[in-house]
Amino acid sequence: MSSSFTVQCSLLPSCALHHHDQTPSTKAANFAQIPSWVSLKFTAPSINTRQIESGQVENVHLVSLSKQGKLKEARDFLKHMNEAGVSVSPQSYKCLFEKCGLMGSLSDGKFVHDWLRKTIKSPPEFLENDALQMYCDCGSLSDAQKMFDEMLHKNLVSWVIIISAYAQKGILKRAILMFSHMLESGIRPNSSIFTSLLRSLTEHSLLELGKQIHSYLIRTGMNSNVSIDTSIANMYVKCGWLEGAKLVFDRMADKNAVVWTGLMVGYTEDEKLEEVLELFAEMVRKSVEVDDFVFSIILKACAGLEDLIMGRQIHGYSVKLGLDSEVSVGTPLVDFYVKCANLESACRAFERIHEPNDVSWSAIISGYCQSGKFEECVKIFLSLIRKGVTLNSFIYTSIFQACSAIADVNLGTQVHADAIKRGLVALLHGASAMITMYAKCGRLDFAYRAFESIGKPDTVAWTSIISGYAYHGNASEALRLFHRMQDSGVRPNSVTFIAVLTACSHSGLVTEGKQYLDSMSCVYDVEPTIDHYDCMIDVYSRAGLLQEALELIKGMPFEPDAMSWKSLLGGCWIHRNLELGKFAAENLLQLDPEDTASYIIMFNLYASSGKWEEAAVFRRMMAERNLRKEIGCSWITVKGEKHRFIVGDQHHPQIEQIYSKLKELSISFREAEDSLLTEEDVLNGFPERKEQLLDHSERLAIAFGLISTPSNVPIVVFKNIRACKDCHEFAKHVSVVTGRAIVVRDSSRFHHFELGECSCRDYW
Repeated sequence: MSSSFTVQCSLLPSCALHHHDQTPSTKAANFAQIPSWVSLKFTAPSINTRQIESGQVENVHLVSLSKQGKLKEARDFLKHMNEAGVSVSPQSYKCLFEKCGLMGSLSDGKFVHDWLRKTIKSPPEFLENDALQMYCDCGSLSDAQKMFDEMLHKNLVSWVIIISAYAQKGILKRAILMFSHMLESGIRPNSSIFTSLLRSLTEHSLLELGKQIHSYLIRTGMNSNVSIDTSIANMYVKCGWLEGAKLVFDRMADKNAVVWTGLMVGYTEDEKLEEVLELFAEMVRKSVEVDDFVFSIILKACAGLEDLIMGRQIHGYSVKLGLDSEVSVGTPLVDFYVKCANLESACRAFERIHEPNDVSWSAIISGYCQSGKFEECVKIFLSLIRKGVTLNSFIYTSIFQACSAIADVNLGTQVHADAIKRGLVALLHGASAMITMYAKCGRLDFAYRAFESIGKPDTVAWTSIISGYAYHGNASEALRLFHRMQDSGVRPNSVTFIAVLTACSHSGLVTEGKQYLDSMSCVYDVEPTIDHYDCMIDVYSRAGLLQEALELIKGMPFEPDAMSWKSLLGGCWIHRNLELGKFAAENLLQLDPEDTASYIIMFNLYASSGKWEEAAVFRRMMAERNLRKEIGCSWITVKGEKHRFIVGDQHHPQIEQIYSKLKELSISFREAEDSLLTEEDVLNGFPERKEQLLDHSERLAIAFGLISTPSNVPIVVFKNIRACKDCHEFAKHVSVVTGRAIVVRDSSRFHHFELGECSCRDYW
């Protein structure tokens, strides 16, 4: 995928450039073009000229050089001026010091300072302060301190400069010490010193120091200043004492927008979102000017509360103020609607933005991704690439997630390459999404290489690779990686344990699963949730320990959810336990009466026991309730093109060859349990089993792979629902007859078929 693009600029017509061509244009003077010798060797006129006018042109040229950042030329010009006996004006020195500080050019700044001291015995105080500020701006506090100590006359400005510099660098002990020296010297501090000191207090450990400064301000009567009060309130917010910030806020007679937003930010970070809404409502009531930053804060609070009604009111208010089309407000609006799962409103808000930036595009792409519209995600992304729109790492992370969902490894590798070329693979979250993408696309080798490329993987990256191996049924490698994670000093989180317990579940590691669940809180300080208990119920149920699973359901510190009973019911079907299955199904249907798997399993349980009348009840219930799950679909990518198949598909151009290959493979393969149902049977209206089995989407995709790919290439098929037992047996049979390796990813896991064996060991 090429990321190169051409920028096309629309040029103004020539008439626009010469609209008044009858009037001679006046060219602005450019003193940068004055050669260094101009006026320096100029013979003075015979008439007397006032001394103040001498050297004006030279100093203007010097100022011009400094403003353009041509500091080397300025240094050379200083020497020429000295040779010609032309003095440097204070304004020229001031400009030079300011530019050296702005550019961080310490060597040039030192040269100018030395030149000043060499040419002027007693420089004025304001120039010494300019030099002092230059050293601070260049980050050389040692030079600044040395100069400060040598200054014979230190005024308030001098003290403000040096104290503020230490405070901004976080060298608070030195800043406070200098402040004490200033007081001892009899100089009364002004508000800017306290503002600098308070602004540097940004951690909870500095709260006590902030309180002492606040106390001093109260004693000296300086706390009535609006800027001081604002700095105190913001200091308390940053140090994590919101109660103190609110006390200062409430006592302020005049509140500016800064103190309002500062307190709102504090409440947002502390997740006190209701208080944020109350502050905003009070701002509106008191007609405080609301800017785009305020909207971003309040919309973030609404998103956290998932308060769609309040968010819509905020949206309406932004429209009233004419701010919704600004990218700084429109983007938070998009993000709010995305987090409230309202993609339609997010799209409308996005369309209102005049000039969306990369953050805007990232928000809307994330919305499509979260809504499961992965194909649209990819289309938008490719469109942005073609148009040369600026992208960011979050966009690539979303596209990696989309590639995971649609299992498009070809696109995923191209996106990966493009992200590397642009330097936009986010260090950790992007790499973790990439690991997941490769694992879910069946390329566990690529996933592992992506993982190993991370210098210091964090918890998310470790969890991604552990999940990948668990997903592929390689429990031993998943658990080995989990132990490596601990040895590296990275702490697992709750999601890590979901991956570990899933690995145990897919491989029948009952003892290990119980040990991990029991050790979560006491060893790893991670409190188990209902999801972890559901994983353990699944471990027991798959292993046939149905009573243990039931006891865990009854004894766990949570009310069982639908997944608890669904896991038990699945185990009852695997191990043909009708009585316990009935109990599990009753509870499951109470919690989720529209779960089609419950009806299918109960139909099959009764049918396998020869109880056809009872089985028919569940078949009839599904029909009466019009319960239909998403259509079973399988797909395979051949030569970069994706081929999709649904149950009973007749539309593929090579459908005759596909069915011919299926019949050929089925001659020696007798389908077992031909009276039982699968989800694909239910979706197709319960046709005759022997006819229907031939039409299952997974088989069609495998057959197409056999006739379309080289014999030495594995056939990789993806399926949106769980593989049925018959198709699982069929894939094992095909791997023996053809000698081909077959990989199937269903909704639960990967199955690797080779020579009649599956990686799941018929345990899925």
